Amino acid sequence: MNSGCEFERRSWLARNRVTLISAAAIVAYAVFVQWIWGWRTLLDQWTKIGVGSGLAALILLVATYFIRCYRIYDYFPAETSGRFLALFRVTQVHNLLNIMLPFRAGETSFPLLMRSEFSIPLARGTAALLVMRLLDLHALLTVAAVGLVFGRGSGVAWALWIAALVAPLPFFLLKDRVVALARRLLPARLESIVEELDTGLPGTTKAFLRAWAMTILNWAVKVVVLAWVLAIMGVAPLAACFGGALGGELSSVLPMHAPAGVGTYPAAIAAGAVSFGAGADRAALEQLAGAGVNAHLLIIVSAVAGTMLSMLLQRKP
Repeated sequence: MNSGCEFERRSWLARNRVTLISAAAIVAYAVFVQWIWGWRTLLDQWTKIGVGSGLAALILLVATYFIRCYRIYDYFPAETSGRFLALFRVTQVHNLLNIMLPFRAGETSFPLLMRSEFSIPLARGTAALLVMRLLDLHALLTVAAVGLVFGRGSGVAWALWIAALVAPLPFFLLKDRVVALARRLLPARLESIVEELDTGLPGTTKAFLRAWAMTILNWAVKVVVLAWVLAIMGVAPLAACFGGALGGELSSVLPMHAPAGVGTYPAAIAAGAVSFGAGADRAALEQLAGAGVNAHLLIIVSAVAGTMLSMLLQRKP
């Protein structure tokens, strides 16, 4: 009798493990925000942006989570087919943990969750995550550079930007040679790991192009939304808005952000904006600091909203 109850309890935990992780992450995040800022302060900051503009920005940011999820859905078609909402919840938990934990510690959750929910081997999930992060970094730099290109307005600037945009394709086309070289040089006992890493990469050029396009679209929407929010809050010129958006997002992609990006995210926005032409006097820096905090709070709210939405959308049988 007791063994039956124990089995049923374990079965329930196994079926609902991602939901429980989601709920725990949301509760922890809500407590953390209240402790650092207070939710009243967060809501007051939103009024400075304007309710209509704030809601539009929030909806667009949450939309980027669906784009990101589709990229992974297309990356693992056999394992995730017909389970988009389950994958959406996994990606949202991963995103929230990434924001909460310092030094990209939350990244470890992705291969673990993909193995737990979709039986994807750790090596394959880790290889896929590495490729996606490299594409993320490329897309961020490329999209943010649009602000500089518009500022320059020269044919040379546009030519350099286009060259940077298409740079990942030649590297991907060398994939088979690199994998073949690894098989020759590495010991035989590591062959299985090489195989898993190989399967973690897009299998065809078309698959790579789809992943690449989804990555560009995802970060284009996110950077443009953040640049728009910074512009609404008085950051100028336009290039500085894109630089601020780039700085903030780079602080969350690279292994340098504090827990929840507290301090590092707004500082990175200010540094990026100044690097792209914003004023560096005291008044300008104070304005940048306020704009950075507002943008950071918007990112926090969108991450929590996306995770809650993922829990509401999926219905367990």
